[in-house]
Amino acid sequence: MRKTLIFVSMCALISITGCKSEKEEKEEETKFLVTSPWKKDTLITRDYVCQIRSIQHIELRALERGYLQKIYVDEGQFVKEGQLMFQIMPLIYNAELQKAQAEANFAEIEYLNTKRLADSNVVSPNELALAKAKFDKAKAELMLAQTHLQFTEIKAPFDGIMDHFHVRQGSLVDEGDLLTTLSDNSQMWVYFNVPEAEYLNYKTNATTENLLKVNLLMANNQLFNQSGEVKTIEADFNNETGNIAFRATFPNPEGLLRHGETGNIQMSIPLKNAIIIPQKATFEILEKKYVYVVDKNNIVHSREINIASEMPDLYIIKDGLNENERIMLEGIRKVKDNDKITYEYQEPKKVIPTLKVYVE
Repeated sequence: MRKTLIFVSMCALISITGCKSEKEEKEEETKFLVTSPWKKDTLITRDYVCQIRSIQHIELRALERGYLQKIYVDEGQFVKEGQLMFQIMPLIYNAELQKAQAEANFAEIEYLNTKRLADSNVVSPNELALAKAKFDKAKAELMLAQTHLQFTEIKAPFDGIMDHFHVRQGSLVDEGDLLTTLSDNSQMWVYFNVPEAEYLNYKTNATTENLLKVNLLMANNQLFNQSGEVKTIEADFNNETGNIAFRATFPNPEGLLRHGETGNIQMSIPLKNAIIIPQKATFEILEKKYVYVVDKNNIVHSREINIASEMPDLYIIKDGLNENERIMLEGIRKVKDNDKITYEYQEPKKVIPTLKVYVE
């Protein structure tokens, strides 16, 4: 009986030892996928917070004092150039016009009579000149009265959309009081701030024939269906932020964009000799990015890297790696510092196209 137990125990021990060896052999046979950073010229898309402005946005103010007699338009209405919008009570200005007209008529008659007498040498040339001056003055006052009367009618200076009213019908308005604002939204000016380095990159590649195209991501996280062109850059950098303001012009044929909206400009920035790696080759510790670098002895070492820019599935490296080094692409959760691995190497040109985004 005792011999039987010893025999069974030895068989179990041999079996366990065999399983262990088989497991270790399998672990040793595990191959990890390794690649290298890819150095090439590429484009990245940067987002910039922007302010959207109408190509024309003005305040409409009362030009004369009086009661707001009539409002011919409504808030949010589209108005045509020259369309009557507001009428300030014109009675006083009508009376002033009639008075000025009468005085002009009287001065004209007086001038014509004096001219006939001067032609007959009855009066001196000085008297004729005085009568002419009075007539000219009366005509000028008539034109002024006509202008004042015209100022009681507020007309649209261009096609645009009305904002809300600041006064109501029957209100007493003074000269200069704000009535409403008017926006021409046929095109929109979109302003965004660009850092100095990116401004220099843009100016290096930009030409007057090839204006930089940009896209607009609206507040609902949808792309606007028209692309814009960067046509204007402000003269000076902001010394506090190191940025300079760009202005892109967007067509707005459907009137979707309105003055005062916000969004994000998406602009493509060219990068020379960028170092590109897949995002899945990295891991994070305390908000810092790391990769496993494989040395010539097939030993892995964790190394901190700094990210210059991020794209879907890809990182562009600022520093920490060079194109000749090898990094683990898969299995980074299965190893630790100073582990020795066996691996299969794949060229980055083969790895990158298998990701969601291919770098052109």
